[in-house]
This record gives sequence, C-alpha cells and structure tokens, in this order.
Amino acid sequence: MAPRVRFAPSPTGYFHVGSARTALFNWMFARQQGGTFILRIEDTDRSRNQPEQIDGIQRAMRWLGLDWDEGPFLQSDSAARHREVVDQLLEEGRAYACDCTPEQIEARKPPGSPPGYDGYHRERGLTPGLGRAVRFRAPLDAESIFEDVVAGGAVREPSRNIGDFVIRKGNGDALFILANVVDDADMRISHVIRGNDHLSNTHKYVLLWEALRLGPLPVFAHLPLMMNAAGKKLSKRRDKVAVEDYRDDGYLPEAFRNYLALVGWSPGGDREILPIEEMVAEFRLEDVTKSSGMFDERKLLDVNKKYILSLRPGDFLTRATAWLSDRTQPLAPLVQERSRTLAEAWAMVDFLYQPKPCIERDTLQRSARKVPEFGAILAAAEERYATVEWRADAIRQATVEAGDAAGVTNRARSQEPVRVAVTGRTVGPPLFESLEVLGRDRTLARLADARARLDDGTGATR
Repeated sequence: MAPRVRFAPSPTGYFHVGSARTALFNWMFARQQGGTFILRIEDTDRSRNQPEQIDGIQRAMRWLGLDWDEGPFLQSDSAARHREVVDQLLEEGRAYACDCTPEQIEARKPPGSPPGYDGYHRERGLTPGLGRAVRFRAPLDAESIFEDVVAGGAVREPSRNIGDFVIRKGNGDALFILANVVDDADMRISHVIRGNDHLSNTHKYVLLWEALRLGPLPVFAHLPLMMNAAGKKLSKRRDKVAVEDYRDDGYLPEAFRNYLALVGWSPGGDREILPIEEMVAEFRLEDVTKSSGMFDERKLLDVNKKYILSLRPGDFLTRATAWLSDRTQPLAPLVQERSRTLAEAWAMVDFLYQPKPCIERDTLQRSARKVPEFGAILAAAEERYATVEWRADAIRQATVEAGDAAGVTNRARSQEPVRVAVTGRTVGPPLFESLEVLGRDRTLARLADARARLDDGTGATR
C-alpha cells in the first residue's frame, strides 16, 4: 500500500525553518514513494493558537512548492472523536481523573526526586468532570518500543519512566498527544516523520496506540534538530527562523528548498545544487543523518546566489518585480551578477527611484577626506556631463577627463565622488550604466546638490 504521511504544524507563530524542513522531508518521501501528503493543523491548544497563522502556514508551504494531497484538516474539528476515545479509556480503567495542581505535585515530592507526576490519584477513583484533568494509566511493568528509521534500530523506554501523563485538560480539551494518536489512526498514517524533539512524546504515543488496540504502529522517523552556527538549537529569540522573513528578503523558493534539503540529508557525490525532481528521486529516510544539522545563513546565501545567477536576465527581472520595475531593465544583468538575494538587487538600484539620494553625512565627509579633489571632480564632471552624448561609454570618458582636470591620475579614485553624489553609496552596480539609466538632468542635479552640501561645511542633508 502506498504510504500516507502527514505534516502537522501548530498555528502558534510564524512558519519555522525547522517545520519547513520537516514538511519538505515528508513531501519528498510521499512524492518519491507515490504516496499521499496530508496537511493537518494541530490547533487543540486554544490558549496559544493564532488563527491567522493557519493561512500563513499554507502561504509559506505554497511558496516552497510543497503541495498537499489532502487537507488542510483542523484537529479541533475532531474534538468529539477525541472526547469519545478519552471516555473509552476511562471506562476501561486505562485512564483516571486528577485535580492536582502543579504546585501540589511539586510539594509532595521528596527532595532530589525526579520530575513527573507521582500517581497520587491513580487509585483514588475521582469522578471525571470539569476542572479535572484525565491522565493515562501507564503500565508499571511494560516497555515502550518502536523502530526508528533514522536511528536505525529499536528505541526503548520503560513505561514506569514515562509516567501517567495528561490526555485531557480540565476544560475538556484533548492534549495533542491523544489527538495525534487518534487522528493518525483515523487518517491511516503509515509513517510519522517529525523532529527528534518529539522522541519522548513518541513513547507516550506508543502506549496510547497499544492501549487503544489500533493494530501495527506507524513507521517512525525522527529527524535531527537544526542548530545555528554556534551549535545551539535554533531559537526565534536570537535567530532568524521565520520562513516568511526569508521570502520577504528576496530568497528564491527553489534555492531555499534546495538548501533545507541539505540540512540533515545529502544526495551524495558532493552535489549541492540539484533540481527538485532529482532530490525527490534520490531521497531516502534511511539516508537522513542522525546528528544535528547546522542552518548556516552564509551557506544559504551562497546557494541562493547560484540560483539567481542561473536565471535568464528576463526571468530575473520578472522574479524581482516586487523590488524592481521595467525601468531597471538595462541594469538587470549587471545587478543580477552582484545580488545574493532579490532584496539586494533593490538596494543597488533604489537611487533610481529617489528624488535625490539620501547621502549619510558620514559617507559624504568620509569620501571627501579620502578624495581631497572631491568637489573639483564633481564640478568638472558637471561641466562635461552637460554636453556629452548620454550613453555609458561616453559618460565613462567624460568622467576620466573630469578626473584629469581635477589633477587625479587614479581613474577609479575619480569615480567615487560621482558615485557617492549620485547614488549615496560607495559601492553598487557599474557606475556609467547606472548614470545612463538615471538620465542627464537628474545626474546633474545630484552633482550640484552634493557640491552645495560640501560647501556648507556640514555634509548634512538639507
């Protein structure tokens, strides 16, 4: 039978890059095996849900090209089914009610005892009801055992170490561990592929699955966690982890997807850049590494730049329409070869869209100190630009002549004052092609403005 896998994110925040990698591996496995990829939203935690993130998750997945075959299903829509299963466990004596608070549980613990619930209500026969949680009665002499494809063997844990865990809150809502088991069984999920931070939850999953007599367990594959460059788990408090941020910063979805696939998996042969069709054809869960993978933004930038360079100039301009317009078409090939992201392309040509460049005071003064002939070069350039034929090669020659007239023998040095005056920056796309696109009148106005600001002795924007 063709496999059925599910990606089950919680709508509690932006779409995390770790979640995106989990979705990608599920998707690649399903596509490689001719199986079914299901999107299920785990929204059972009403206190933390952000409903708007449900749409955000779908937009981010579509941006990455991760289409789903069934769903999206809301886990909360199965609340009645979850209650039914909890009631079944209560009737069979496999669960019991508990009204202990966290403070009471902590107060009963002897000094130095391990964390966890002490089974206080296990045999007290408390009647279930509102305000009382329901705990699963873990077997005292059993063991949770499951095979893990990534680990390459059996993973075991004595059930007494797992303890009696909560499966329904005091408000009547099922906890995600109970909902996961029930929904996976009802959806006929054959493979559970998720991060290895769920390893302890899987032991609870196994105990519940067996208690409900649901048949053979799904196949489990726990993916290694993603770390930052310092070797720490990715954290939204210190790391850039939202997929939406990378999308908005001008990363190409195919490049981002390609890089994510390499964090914890490799196609072999030192290959890094390959089409999604090849990745799908070669992906195997057994080849996913056991050790944590590093999410390296510098490497991601390098991969993205390679993808940008591979675009035809027309395609580059089309893909960059959120940042660029047809006005920049003459500069597109020159900007493309210098851009690591589409947003960087905008940063190179934004001067074309400004009434006049916003030159930072420090930039203007620093350049004037670096090139003492700064003002003289601008004056000589103004004079020559007024009559030169307005095309890049002629502007280049006029700039050389302006430098000569100002007594500057280093031709590159004579370009900096013009670039700073016109673009507000010391680096950017080729200068003379940029001036050709900007136009004669705007170029002359910016040269005059920069000279005036130099003359007032402050360099401040007026």
